[in-house]
Amino acid sequence: MAFWQTQGASSRAATDIESVRARYEASFARFGASADTAIVPGSLGPVAGEWHKSGDDTRVLLYFHGGGFVAGSPESHRGLVAKLVEASGVSAFVPRYRLAPENPFPAAVRDGLDAYRSLIAKGIAAGSILLAGDEAGGGLAFSVALAARNAGLERPGGVAALSPWADLSLSGPSILANRNADSQLAWEQLFVCARAYLKKSNPCDAYASPAFASLKDFSPV
Repeated sequence: MAFWQTQGASSRAATDIESVRARYEASFARFGASADTAIVPGSLGPVAGEWHKSGDDTRVLLYFHGGGFVAGSPESHRGLVAKLVEASGVSAFVPRYRLAPENPFPAAVRDGLDAYRSLIAKGIAAGSILLAGDEAGGGLAFSVALAARNAGLERPGGVAALSPWADLSLSGPSILANRNADSQLAWEQLFVCARAYLKKSNPCDAYASPAFASLKDFSPV
């Protein structure tokens, strides 16, 4: 049985989803306002989101926002994504993937894979697509690349993850050893997010926790 299933959340952090979402929104405020990039609402297949346009439409950054799978949006990450687009000169699409607990695992993975398939259907070469994200979105980038590989699709050009949350079992010893020194995320907050996202799914499922996946024939990371 996974560690997070055997431990109760401590009273050190609020355990309701709305409190967790408010904490994430306050954290995202540090990204600042979006820079001078053109932001256009759009969709890839059934997945809505936002485009950050640059001069190069032949390459695409498919960026998954963070937020513990329960919070965040294309709007919350406009500042961060705009900086990436300015630095790279590559257009980006930020999917509005479905959030838990209203839409638990594997809804987010399915949305990410649908968006990736749609980019390829639009004529974007798979090798010109970079899957990226922060925190839960970083883990999701790995999960989508894994799903694409296992579905027999052409693999994306690469995966770029900022502090990816890739182990929802919360079983690594460092997560407790460093709990008092971590200024950003509390174990209790991650526990609430994992429980909301996974429901009754196995936290060691590779599509939920790509840390447990084989990365054979995987895209460059």
